[in-house]
Amino acid sequence: MASDTLLIIGGGPAGLEAARGAADLGCKTILVEQRTALGGTPISAHYAALTHGMRDASEVMGEMVAAVASDSLVDVRLGTTVTGLSGAAGDFTVTLSRDGVEERVSAGAIIVATGFDHFDPGRANQQYGYYMYDDVITLTDAEKMLKAGKFVRPSTGQPPGRVCFIQCVGSRDRHIGNEYCSKVCCGIASKQAIEIREMLPQCRVFIFYIDMRMYGYWETELYWPAQEKHKVNYIKGVISEVVLKGDRLIVRGEDTTMNRPMEVPMDVVILSNGMEPSAGTKVVARTLGLRQNKYGFIDVAHDTLDPVTTSVPGIFVAGAAAGPKDLDDTMGMAGAATMKAVATIRRRVRAGQ
Repeated sequence: MASDTLLIIGGGPAGLEAARGAADLGCKTILVEQRTALGGTPISAHYAALTHGMRDASEVMGEMVAAVASDSLVDVRLGTTVTGLSGAAGDFTVTLSRDGVEERVSAGAIIVATGFDHFDPGRANQQYGYYMYDDVITLTDAEKMLKAGKFVRPSTGQPPGRVCFIQCVGSRDRHIGNEYCSKVCCGIASKQAIEIREMLPQCRVFIFYIDMRMYGYWETELYWPAQEKHKVNYIKGVISEVVLKGDRLIVRGEDTTMNRPMEVPMDVVILSNGMEPSAGTKVVARTLGLRQNKYGFIDVAHDTLDPVTTSVPGIFVAGAAAGPKDLDDTMGMAGAATMKAVATIRRRVRAGQ
């Protein structure tokens, strides 16, 4: 018998937007989240301000969570994972597991919104010293400090005088297999550079980049203000290694604009680490029988023309589970996936009457 319920896997921005949209359309929804709280990576990774717009991440996610949690059409299941699937579009039976107890629920369609993981810089071929030096950190580490309102050298607890970002760590790297651009790293580095300069006006901030890739309004909202208003130094170059000399980090590489080697001292080095498919995305893809692309993200019908339809009829995807996405992409995909999923449910229900 056709089910009138939509199942959404993942309670981050994509899943929350999909659940809100489905409820607005009058569709009953089960929202499954493996963590013990909604909000996804912006909450679990302690994001400070969102790119772009610079709105407080906790405030934005709080609004999204409240909209879903207060809706009687949305059944939120926290600490829950999807462990099995049978049936077909319109009449899926999904096995949910919580604290070792399994439950089977019916769903007419499914949306996968399982997000991404941040790349582990320890896997990069370049010698950046992430696991060797306390003052080599990632965008996520920096975000936590910015969230707390105190950006310091981890080794001393004192404000740094010189900070740099190294772009494309774990992205655009054929040697490790991540050939793609993670899309958000340039914007996030620029956002964080602005925040550091606002917090520490005496601190000099540098961004070492291969190419700066800014999308939509990011160029006018982040890139130019970072340079012109906040005096962030953008240097086109390739960084080969980071070493410790005395009590400072030495960043070595090539200034490709001037075509000469460079060696500059820094107090803090921030690695702009990119996106990879989350562990949850890989598990859910196997459980639901979804085709994955060569990078491990969920494959879709067409990246441009149909970015939300998966290889299994009745199952859709939204957000970074399908590849590197910014929040603009994520929210748009959530709306498209919801429209297709609810349409699938209602067609099947009508056909079954």
